[in-house]
Amino acid sequence: MSTESISDRREHIRSVGVTALSALLGVAAALASATWVGVSEAAAQNTQALAFVLGAIFVQYVLINAAGIYEEDEFGTKHYLFVAFMTFALWFVTWGILLTAEAS
Repeated sequence: MSTESISDRREHIRSVGVTALSALLGVAAALASATWVGVSEAAAQNTQALAFVLGAIFVQYVLINAAGIYEEDEFGTKHYLFVAFMTFALWFVTWGILLTAEAS
């Protein structure tokens, strides 16, 4: 039973770490998009802002694999989709807030 709780705790810490990394890099990508593209009305239609979120997703995949957070067989399609979705969602929300804050 004690080994089970240690394993569960390790999995929980690993999940929180990956989620926090996704959230922070999503917000950082939005801030970088706002800095590079600006926050005017035309910025909402600029597709260069997407390059930052795609870069943040790619950087996470490299960081997670290099850090050895997951073993080779543990990091599957579900994990890739989770990291991509969380990063995009936080980027989208932050980017939207930045654009609407400038508009008002």
